Amino acid sequence: MFSSHDGLCAIGELAGYAGVSVKTVRFYSDGGLLPEASRSVGGHRRYGPEAVERLALIRSLRGLGLPVAQVRRILDEQDAGGAGDVLESAVAGRLRTLGPELRALRWREAALRLVRDCPPAERPARLRLVGAVAEAPSTAPLVRFWRAWLPARMPARSVAAFLEVAVPQPPEDPGPAQVLAFARLNAFVSRPCDGGGGPCQPGAHEAAGARESAVLYAGLATAYDLAGQELRRGGTPRPGAALDGFVDAYASTYGIRDTPAFRRRLAGQLAADPRIDRYWELTAEVTGAPDGPVEPTPGAAHDWLLEALGAQVSAGSGEPAVPGAR
Repeated sequence: MFSSHDGLCAIGELAGYAGVSVKTVRFYSDGGLLPEASRSVGGHRRYGPEAVERLALIRSLRGLGLPVAQVRRILDEQDAGGAGDVLESAVAGRLRTLGPELRALRWREAALRLVRDCPPAERPARLRLVGAVAEAPSTAPLVRFWRAWLPARMPARSVAAFLEVAVPQPPEDPGPAQVLAFARLNAFVSRPCDGGGGPCQPGAHEAAGARESAVLYAGLATAYDLAGQELRRGGTPRPGAALDGFVDAYASTYGIRDTPAFRRRLAGQLAADPRIDRYWELTAEVTGAPDGPVEPTPGAAHDWLLEALGAQVSAGSGEPAVPGAR
């Protein structure tokens, strides 16, 4: 390959063959990744024909984002005639880290588009809002919000089940509107009580011990699911299985019967509870597809059920629905 009488080449010739700088060849040689075949009488480095292929392999591995230390281990395994396990492990590890990196880049791109496309007068405020969220956005502030909101003695399994549906995950490939909604959601949970000095938790939590809170949220989950089905069909709030399950969740928590009088008291209590409608509105914006239907959130289901309960009480009938009746 090389034109010299001994079949070796100088560092400059090798750099030319490989299409890299002499500085690059020297760096890999000094690091032990690219051994020299010999030295000339004048002390200059000499390389054999195999150095071209080895240098190309080094550049390929570095081009995949592998650090020099990993490249060295891969080359050592190859020199020892190994099966390529180190390379396989390194590539798998790089793929694992690349996913979060790509998500962070997509988030940054959507955030930049959001700032670019807003009116100039709004840019400083929008920059502060979006800048408060990391490029790899975390749901930790949302989780902290709910742990403070939920009953203090609620079982860990029940808490985990609720957080699964209540905490929206940042989209893999967000649009600018979703970035804005997630940033606003983080800002909202940083001041959940809105500085009003009122109660920060629903009244039902005050009477809920470990068993009662588990019963309450299990019943609410079922009722929210039934109400969500009604919302997807465009159904107006009305009595039925969803409302009965909703009321029963509270009645079971308090250990009393579901009666018209209880429904009237419950409607008044729930109407006086602190509202976090904005949380659910923003959650719907984060999780919803830009051109798709809005998926019901637990908050939307709760409002549907509360409206159904209020209408039933206002109509003078707090009676549970008869199974099968429409």
